[in-house]
Amino acid sequence: MHPAPSVIVFTTLSGLGFGLLMFLGLGLPAVTGWVAFVFFLIAYVLAVGGLLASTFHLGRPERAWKAFTQWKTSWLSREGWCAVVALLVLAPYAAGLVFWDQSFALLGFIGALFSLLTVFTTSMIYTQLKTIPRWNMKLTPVMFLSFSIAGGALLAGQIDAAIALLAIAALVQLAYWKLGDQAFANSGTNMGTATGLGSRGAVRAFEPPHTGTNYLLREFVHVVGRKHAAKLRVISFTLAFVLPILLMWFSPHHFAAVIAVLSHMAGIATSRWLFFAQAEHVVGLYYGKR
Repeated sequence: MHPAPSVIVFTTLSGLGFGLLMFLGLGLPAVTGWVAFVFFLIAYVLAVGGLLASTFHLGRPERAWKAFTQWKTSWLSREGWCAVVALLVLAPYAAGLVFWDQSFALLGFIGALFSLLTVFTTSMIYTQLKTIPRWNMKLTPVMFLSFSIAGGALLAGQIDAAIALLAIAALVQLAYWKLGDQAFANSGTNMGTATGLGSRGAVRAFEPPHTGTNYLLREFVHVVGRKHAAKLRVISFTLAFVLPILLMWFSPHHFAAVIAVLSHMAGIATSRWLFFAQAEHVVGLYYGKR
């Protein structure tokens, strides 16, 4: 699919923001006063900034509020509700820590839970799409959650936990790439099943459906060269996991932590670009692109 910058920014920043909010809701780190204010400010800027970025990909952003009415059937609507609940519940929890040196533990736990649910519902927006086999896997929500929790631990300064969680997220990423590369072929979808003519024998396109481009080709048919994708995977994996783990392991001080966070964000953004760019929509079969 076409990797829209707004969606990449959304999935990268919101995942990190809600991951950090989860740790803060659980009291990690145990901060109060101005230090707590800075932590919550960073978390809210990332989470809210990511959510706002997602609206730039909408045709009519002013109608985004209508998504909240479809919570029974839409994962997008559920994502919106979970995000709003998490942000509203954690606001008084943060105020207690910042202004009164008081921890409302129950509010923190509820906020942490809904922060994770927000990331999960985001992942399900993509997981539910059977027309994109690379996304339609149980490993997709696992990847979103592992990235968010690992990034949250890194931002929260939980060094030992961050090292372990980044290692787990790295393994999940490798597994996702391996299974994702086989997903389209394993789905059994081909030109024959796409056209309904497979029972008559091998089906191939005689000529393109039209001579120019269209919306489907622009949005759903984006082909990335294997060599180019392989290089980006190495870059993404190194920046998102390897470098942060090495920095936290050998040099766990503030400057190294800042470099580790920036490296992780750059690596996750690259991974998200590949997540969208390598998503083979079955509509590409009609155009001979798969």
